Amino acid sequence: MQTTQTIAAIATALTNSGIGIIRVSGEDSLEIMDQIFRPEKKDLKLSECKGYTVHYGHIEENGEVIDEVLVMVMRAPHSYTTENTAEIDCHGGVLVMKRILQAVLNHGARLAEPGEFTKRAFLGGRIDLSQAEAVMDLIEAKNDYAMESSIAQLRGTLSEKIRKLREKILYETAFIETALDDPEHISLDGYPEKLRSRLLPLIAEMKEAEKNFGSGRVIREGIKTVILGKPNVGKSSLMNALLGEERAIVTDIAGTTRDTLEENLRVRGISLNIIDTAGIRDTDNTVEKIGVEKARDLVEKADLILYLIDGSKELDDNDREIIEMIRDRKCIVILNKTDLDLKITQERAEQETGQYVIPVSAKEKTGIEKIEDRIEEMFLSGGIDFNDEVVITNVRHQNAVREAKNSLEMVVRSIDDGMPEDFFTIDLMNAYEQLGTILGEELGDDLANEIFARFCMGK
Repeated sequence: MQTTQTIAAIATALTNSGIGIIRVSGEDSLEIMDQIFRPEKKDLKLSECKGYTVHYGHIEENGEVIDEVLVMVMRAPHSYTTENTAEIDCHGGVLVMKRILQAVLNHGARLAEPGEFTKRAFLGGRIDLSQAEAVMDLIEAKNDYAMESSIAQLRGTLSEKIRKLREKILYETAFIETALDDPEHISLDGYPEKLRSRLLPLIAEMKEAEKNFGSGRVIREGIKTVILGKPNVGKSSLMNALLGEERAIVTDIAGTTRDTLEENLRVRGISLNIIDTAGIRDTDNTVEKIGVEKARDLVEKADLILYLIDGSKELDDNDREIIEMIRDRKCIVILNKTDLDLKITQERAEQETGQYVIPVSAKEKTGIEKIEDRIEEMFLSGGIDFNDEVVITNVRHQNAVREAKNSLEMVVRSIDDGMPEDFFTIDLMNAYEQLGTILGEELGDDLANEIFARFCMGK
């Protein structure tokens, strides 16, 4: 996968802005820059400059000045990619950035593939694969917790944990292999039970990491939140109140929302993927009926349900159907329309639903903070310290940890069944290799290309 061909790309957003950056990396990057960079100091050549220096001048091609720029020089191996690298800081107009990039390409570089700069950092050994994936997670972070998790992974917290697990597994594998090769000097008497006692804590650690993946997914992707209730209970008003803008259509006509409406918002640093659904009721309207069925399906996939009760009306069969739907689900029950004369009290609603109920007026935007408090309490009770806790947020990592755990459990099973020691090494090595895929030490080209294809062009 390694290549020395010089690559270039625009590293900032392709939109008009105050500044733009074009990144050039590879063996000939500084020599290519010498062909188009006209420095203020006439005799200066970027290919002869020290690393971590910045130089003022102009980008020119065919005698035409394209822009006034600053060029940063970074020399291998002390750069992001571990290669000679130049970063051109120019004015942030889209046309200007494209013209400078084209000049670089015209003089010998090729356009970088998505994620190729980070891929070269990985191939150059500056970061492992889990850290490379953390770069993309950091770019895509939707909330403070996702950002902190990505930064912790980028610093190597996950890598360190995985390496320690692999070291312990490799030690046991090497011990068995050595003992089998030299039985006169190394005895395996009583070793299976010792191995069993050493593997059980590793298995427990992997189970905990696998169990925490649900929290990690929520941190990374956001909480899939469904607003549920009968028609005209104030679901759209609640969504607008949470968003702080009039996003959903609100009318007094029951059944106005006939399809789902999805928005992303942040509550106390937590990302919510919030979905306003059609009101749950029996209806003969074909379109509304489809919306109701869609709402029911979404309940099954939701991380959190916000169930709205219309406090100005008595509970009916539709409410009781919803109460059955949300039973044993993570749910916040909200008694809406407290600005009107209530026909059902908070105590009665709690008695009917079996859950704590928050009284609000979505129309008057009162009680919304209590909903936010409850969300924070449900999903971040005690907070998260990313300096001490490693949270797996990546499905690929979760699968690798699960496979490694299963292999170690197979070793324990073999010990309990009295199998010969050479059987142990097969599953031990499989666990070692599975954990290695997280770091990129056991990785095929196709998977690497698939991972880096998720990145943006200039990263």
